[in-house]
Amino acid sequence: MITQAYAASQPGGGDIFLQLLPFILIFFIIYFLILRPQQKRVKAHKEMIDNLRKGDSIITQGGLVGKISKVTNDHEIEVEIADNVKVKVIRGMISDLKK
Repeated sequence: MITQAYAASQPGGGDIFLQLLPFILIFFIIYFLILRPQQKRVKAHKEMIDNLRKGDSIITQGGLVGKISKVTNDHEIEVEIADNVKVKVIRGMISDLKK
């Protein structure tokens, strides 16, 4: 049985901040380890895509390696993957610049 003195010494609600502290810590850990690096990668990829120019060597997400022969519009580019072989590629499908 619980004595009255023990029941009176343990408040039911407690401090709300101490109860929420683990959730706040988990949020900050997730933000700094997962969300923030992902946002940086997305920003860097968008910047790379916006700065593509004729003559750049690229790698697509499908694994094609080629050189940009013409920038047709804001969404497509023409890539030469072999001599006299050109394909149109959507800018968003470019994964990296070939160094």
